[in-house]
Amino acid sequence: MSVQNITLISFGYFEKDVLEQLAESVEREFRCSLNLREGHIDLSEFYDTSRRQYNGNNLLKHVDSLAFPESCKTLGLFNVDLFIPILTFIFGQAFLGGRSGIASVYRLNNTSYGLAMDDNLLLDRFKKEVIHELGHTFGLIHCNTTTCVMRSSTYVGDIDQKRMHLCHTCRIELGLQ
Repeated sequence: MSVQNITLISFGYFEKDVLEQLAESVEREFRCSLNLREGHIDLSEFYDTSRRQYNGNNLLKHVDSLAFPESCKTLGLFNVDLFIPILTFIFGQAFLGGRSGIASVYRLNNTSYGLAMDDNLLLDRFKKEVIHELGHTFGLIHCNTTTCVMRSSTYVGDIDQKRMHLCHTCRIELGLQ
């Protein structure tokens, strides 16, 4: 795999420090350079009033329509509650083997579960989710290795059990070994 450049687009407010740490983790994991961009869209057109959530499928299609010639992959960063019709909520999603994905920090926050805010844990979860979705764009499917970042995550507890890195097998599949 030859990764030249990945673009992360923040849709909504994210502290500069958070974006920089996210970028650093992605660069290290995929051995690439990274562009950070700010995106602006009217999220109301993606809002489903009956579910009181944002349609992840439509947001993913929108991000996919934003082609950046200098990037091989693009991932949209959000802070809204995402869903797809067959699931109650999602942390993110991506086109398998495609060029785009999305991730949301919304359900990664301890306060969503009645727990005390933990900024470090939130950032770790977000990094894992971003790396996970980018892994899908590179063609990786869910991994059975318990600690691999590509293992499926239904709950935040699943994310907490994973490491922030691809396992040896996934690294070999991407040519990163």
